[in-house]
Amino acid sequence: MRTRLLPLLIFLLALVLVAFGFPLALSVAHAQQQAVVIDRIDDTARFAALAQFVTAPDGNDTSSAERLTTLEEELSRYSTLYGIKAGVFFRNGSAMASAPQGWQAPAKGQGYLAFHEALAGRRSHDPAQVWPWQRGRLVVASPVVREGDVIAVVVTDSPTGSMRSHTLRGWLLIGAGELAAMLLAVGAAVRLTGWLLRPVRVLDAVTHDIATGRMNSRVAAAGGPPELRRLAHSFNEMADNVEEVLEQQRAFVADASHQLRNPLSALLLRIELLALELPEGNEEIASVRTEGKRLAQVLDDLLGLALAEHAAADLRLIDIGALAGERVAAWRPLAEDKGVRLRADGSAAATGWADPVALSSALDAVIDNALKFTPEGEDVRVSVGARGPRVSVTVTDRGPGLTDEELGRVGDRFWRAGRHQNVKGSGLGLSIARTLLAAGGGTIAYAHHEPNGLSVTVTVPRTQPEG
Repeated sequence: MRTRLLPLLIFLLALVLVAFGFPLALSVAHAQQQAVVIDRIDDTARFAALAQFVTAPDGNDTSSAERLTTLEEELSRYSTLYGIKAGVFFRNGSAMASAPQGWQAPAKGQGYLAFHEALAGRRSHDPAQVWPWQRGRLVVASPVVREGDVIAVVVTDSPTGSMRSHTLRGWLLIGAGELAAMLLAVGAAVRLTGWLLRPVRVLDAVTHDIATGRMNSRVAAAGGPPELRRLAHSFNEMADNVEEVLEQQRAFVADASHQLRNPLSALLLRIELLALELPEGNEEIASVRTEGKRLAQVLDDLLGLALAEHAAADLRLIDIGALAGERVAAWRPLAEDKGVRLRADGSAAATGWADPVALSSALDAVIDNALKFTPEGEDVRVSVGARGPRVSVTVTDRGPGLTDEELGRVGDRFWRAGRHQNVKGSGLGLSIARTLLAAGGGTIAYAHHEPNGLSVTVTVPRTQPEG
């Protein structure tokens, strides 16, 4: 969830910063140019005042000639000092005075437009914006008015390098500020999402623990919004109720199994006493004995299942290959007695974390089940191998196997395939194996074994499980 929420927050924050930064950058560029334009307008106004009483080029007035000389000197000093072209031009475009010498009135482009705008009596208040990536020049023109008539135009043609540099510097400052604000916003978003989602992560982890059998796991109510803290409290109450119900169920199964054993033992004893009074080989009494022993086995398995669900796993780092070899050696005499070849192959040594007693019991149940259904002369193989983060023990047989529907139910309590009802067993062995394995983070899986038979894979973690 964090990988989806955090990018969304960062994207929205970036949009907000861009929404503020873009207009600010435009404002900086406009302000820089406006300052230059105002300065040039002031300069042109001063030159216009000097040129106001200079006569036409063909005039012979001495005072006018002196004013013209003064104007030319001012323009020359201005151009030399600031590197700006400046000139005063009559309406016909001829130069009254200009610096540098020989500079003519603009004949095209922005300068031409500004010149004719000034001829109409308007100053260049708003020339086109010059951006930092453009190398254009800034032209400002002001009219020279005498007795209400425009007699000439003052034009300045300024380089824009300094203005563009100041604009770019302002943009860099804005960019640095935006970047700093973005970093702060990302840090705040990370902290905010962590604060919001920490209770969710804890709740998810505890839910997984309970789902895998660690019923005593609870959510620590710390941090997060009030709604999530209330959710954690409600979840803990629900988990307490579920654990209490399951504990009552386990206690009932254990107590019922234990309490029924004594009456059943007495009943079996009475059956034996009755059998002494019946003819030897009576089929009914033999059937009653068989059903009584089967009922005793079911009660024993029920008690074992209840204890397995209640007991905590004693996890240790053990050699899974060696343990599997021990169980194969223990079951080989029974296999030979049935005429079945029990073989061990795969890794001779593969370490993993498991409860030795629980894993041994689970392997015993799986191997026993394989030997029951494997015909004489066939093989039962026990293979050990390490696959990524887990160690697996696979038991394959050559029995009749199971259908796809039966494969989905194998391991359910008391379930047995209809065609296997006459085979000795209570239908609880694989359920007990699954329960024992789950307590230590292990699993048991079933699959078809081609061309016929069943493949049962027991896996345990190679690294110590958390908790």
